Amino acid sequence: MSKIVYTSLFIFLFISTKITAQYLPKNISQTDLNKARQWADTTYQSLSQDEKLGQLFIVALYTNKDENHINQVRNIVINDKIGGLILMQDDAAREINLVNEFQQKSKVPLMIGMDAEWGLYQRIAKAHKFPWAMTLGAIQDKNLIEQMSAKIAEDCHRMGINWDFAPVVDVNTNPDNPIIGNRSFGSEVDNVINSALSYSNGLQNNNILAAIKHFPGHGDTSTDSHLDLPLVSHQLDRLNAIELAPFKALMDKGIGGVMVAHLYVPALESGKGIPASVSKNIITGLLKEKLGYKGLIITDALNMGAVANKYQPGQLDAMAFKAGNDIMLFSQGVSEGKRLIQKAIDNGEIPQSRVEESVKKILLTKYFLGLYQYSPKNPENINSDLNNDSHKILVQNLYSNALTLIKDDKKLLPITGKKVYYVPLEEAPYETFAYQLGADVIITKANEINTIPSHSTVIVGFHKDNSTAYKPYKISAESKKILADLTRKHKKVILNVFGSAYALKDLDISKVPTVLVSYENNDDSMTATANALNGKTKIWGRLPVLVNDQLKAGMGIDLNPTSVSNSTVFTTSKQQ
Repeated sequence: MSKIVYTSLFIFLFISTKITAQYLPKNISQTDLNKARQWADTTYQSLSQDEKLGQLFIVALYTNKDENHINQVRNIVINDKIGGLILMQDDAAREINLVNEFQQKSKVPLMIGMDAEWGLYQRIAKAHKFPWAMTLGAIQDKNLIEQMSAKIAEDCHRMGINWDFAPVVDVNTNPDNPIIGNRSFGSEVDNVINSALSYSNGLQNNNILAAIKHFPGHGDTSTDSHLDLPLVSHQLDRLNAIELAPFKALMDKGIGGVMVAHLYVPALESGKGIPASVSKNIITGLLKEKLGYKGLIITDALNMGAVANKYQPGQLDAMAFKAGNDIMLFSQGVSEGKRLIQKAIDNGEIPQSRVEESVKKILLTKYFLGLYQYSPKNPENINSDLNNDSHKILVQNLYSNALTLIKDDKKLLPITGKKVYYVPLEEAPYETFAYQLGADVIITKANEINTIPSHSTVIVGFHKDNSTAYKPYKISAESKKILADLTRKHKKVILNVFGSAYALKDLDISKVPTVLVSYENNDDSMTATANALNGKTKIWGRLPVLVNDQLKAGMGIDLNPTSVSNSTVFTTSKQQ
């Protein structure tokens, strides 16, 4: 892994009470450090015990639910004096107005978080969608990932959000993983580390907290933890080499938060069926003591079936805090959780110093995020601010850099100036791609392929449904047959996969001359792909995952345009 020079925002800060935090803005003066310490200490001392306990909780705010839900959250903010909110779907202006209101009503400013792995679009449909992590993992210039997350940070500031629960650092070694998949940077540890570090720096260098997740590693699971408790059965040597490796590598790079998953990992927790998120052995013993992590530790959402089906609200929160978490995310039982935590303190099961440790870490982080002087956000024009040409240009460049050319045996690319037949297959829209390819493209439906003249150049597009990150990537038997039929009849077939690289897992491409992976099916991806096929941009992405024995992580061919005598000439070089 190449050496990277950091101007990190996040270092360990020891205050007089020996409590630590990891968030520190760059170029901060000693005077400002002293002010931060004083603010955290003074604020902590001003809080009642009930208010201190409230800082440990983050609850969900939905604007696509009814007013009863809004009032419930309002009452929790006012009465339970919670530490923060996680913004869910879907009305950005309404969310801003509510956050402004709740911040005004809170004695201590609220931490405002969001799952924004692929930008605010993950929760706000009118925002612009950024690529999934799997797509980013194919990009070789990791500075582009930092540019992307810096733009996400800008969008977060516009909304009053100060914590993006990202990036995912799970190493996706299981192609059938139902919940990580596209959310992972890939199956190779070094690529995950480098990509995630760039993503985190883009956030934190712009004063938005990051949270690497899902500790101790969710990449090789076959169960969705939203529904049930996944099992990670690997032994310790494998866990250290793969699952834990990104966390270990990134923790000393100043990452402000770690999110703990709802996973059962017998090699790390001897108690049968105990999830990592409530395991003292994993959180306190491993994460805090053995690995020495000093930043904020937050649970994955406590409404997820892996734990919500097993424990009662409140009980779950108390268990999570006792295990070593600083913050309980998506709490379903704040009042009961506070009561049970206080009961455990009174019984000597939890020392009061644990409350001081967690709350002061939270307060210090809030100070460094600028929350000690919160300014209301303006909801006007928010949708256009989150979705405009500045987003589109950046995103299309990201997709362009991710494009991965697996093979081009007959040098069919670029297609500039050629008459091309285009056969769109699978279930998702393709019109943008067909339009952007140009006037010399003839769209041919599957039932018309026999009309294509012999020796024609034929592009076959597998357009998978990318409406969510969790859609199946597998190619239908019908599409496989059409591809095989076309390949037998024509010598010049270009396969373009607008979906996961895993779509190639069970596909015979041995007789397909050219194979290009675009990773996603949306307007930005299709536009970027058409530009590349027409010779306007460079192709130099690499497979981020091990697909099968023939298609290994790191594979890809460079297709580099050079200007010669007013014409575009491409050279190719292959790397694996």
